[in-house]
Amino acid sequence: MIMNNFLRTALLIIGLCGAARAFDGQLIDAASNAPIADGAVVLGGLRVLADATGHFHLDPAAGHAFARAPGYRAGDFDLASPDHQVKLQSFTPRGLYLSMYGAGSRVLRDAALDVIKGGGANALVIDIKGDAGLVAYPTQVALANQDGARKVTTIGDLAALVKELHQQNIYLIARIVTFKDNSLANARPDLAIKRADGSLYHDREKLAWTDPLQPEVQQYNIAIAVEAAKAGFDEVQFDYVRFPDFSGRLKFSGPVDEAARIAAIGHFLSGARTALMPYNVYLSADIFGYVCWNTDDTGIGQRLDVIAPNVDYMSPMLYPSGFQFGIPGYVDPVLHPYEIVHASLVKAQERMHISPKRFRPWLQAFKDYAFDHRKFDAPEVAAQIKAANDFGSDGWLLWNPRNDYSETGLK
Repeated sequence: MIMNNFLRTALLIIGLCGAARAFDGQLIDAASNAPIADGAVVLGGLRVLADATGHFHLDPAAGHAFARAPGYRAGDFDLASPDHQVKLQSFTPRGLYLSMYGAGSRVLRDAALDVIKGGGANALVIDIKGDAGLVAYPTQVALANQDGARKVTTIGDLAALVKELHQQNIYLIARIVTFKDNSLANARPDLAIKRADGSLYHDREKLAWTDPLQPEVQQYNIAIAVEAAKAGFDEVQFDYVRFPDFSGRLKFSGPVDEAARIAAIGHFLSGARTALMPYNVYLSADIFGYVCWNTDDTGIGQRLDVIAPNVDYMSPMLYPSGFQFGIPGYVDPVLHPYEIVHASLVKAQERMHISPKRFRPWLQAFKDYAFDHRKFDAPEVAAQIKAANDFGSDGWLLWNPRNDYSETGLK
C-alpha cells in the first residue's frame, strides 16, 4: 500500500512536470510598461484576442506563440517562460512604394533608401505581384509558373532581399495586386471576368481581371501571400482586393449583387488571415477613399464593417485626385489635401469605433490627373502627412508610380 501511494505520487509529479500548462499573460508596451489594448496572440492556428487591459489566456500549450498589436512590431514569446508579461516595441511605419521594377533597379531603390537613411521614412512597400499580374521573384506557386506571370524577374531572391533590408531596420510590406490580373485572366479565361458577349473584360488600362468569386483565384493569391510571409516580410498587403469599378454588364461565375460582392471579399480576406496565422506577419488591405464615407459597398465589394475584422490594418487611398466628387464642405479636393485625408480618416473611425491605429493611409505624391494637374510636391505631401499624424493613424504610405520621392521634402 505504501509503495502504491509512493508510485502514484511520483507519477503525478512527473505528469505535472511534463504536461503543458495554461498561460495567462499580458501585452505591455516595452518602453512605458503600459498595457496594450487591441492586441492578439497567435499559437499555431489559434488566435486569441487580448482584452482592454492587454490580458489574454491560452489553454494548456507549449512552445512559442506570436504577439501582435496595431502600432507595434510583431513579437514572440516562450510559453515556458516564468515572465508572463509580453513586451512589444511600438513602431509607426512611414512607407515609400517601390514597384517590382523599382525594387529591382539599383538607382530607384538606392534613392528610396537615401530618403530612409535621412530619416524621412522607415518602411518600404514592395510589389511582389504587380498590376499586370506579374510575379517578380522565382516562386514555387505552380499556377504562377504556368500562366505567364513569371515573364520578368526583378527580385532574384526574395528572402535575401528581405534580409538585406531588415539589416537596415526597414519595415517591409509585400504588396500583392489581387484580382486585377492580366496574366492569369489571359492564360485561364475560365477564371476571368467577361463582358456580356463572352469576351474578356479589360479596364481603362487595357488589363484583364480575374473573377473574385473563383476559389482557385483566391487560393492563388493566398499562396503568394504565404510565400511573402515565409520570406520574412513584416506585413502582407492586398491591393485591388475588389471587383472592378465598371457600370456595364459583366459576367462572373455566380451572382454579383451587393451581398455577393461583399461576401466574396470578406471570404477571401478571412481565408488569407487563416492561411497566414502560423506566420508572424501583419495583414492589410487597400481600399478606395470613398469607402470611408459610403455605407454601401461602393459597387466594388468593399465595406468597412466586413474588411476591418479580417485585417490588422486598412489603407484607404486618400489621394485628393481620387475624390472626383469631393467630400462634404470641400468640392475641390486638390486645394485641400489636409482636409481630405483628415476628414476621411475621422469619418471611417467614427463609423467603425475602432482604434485610429487600425488605419494607415496611402497619400498622394504624384501629379494631379483629375482637376488642374498641379504637382503634389513637398507642401502638399507635408499637409497630408500632418493630417494622418493629427488623426493618429499607424503611420502613412506614399504612392508615386515612378518611385520618385525627390520632391516630397521628406527629411
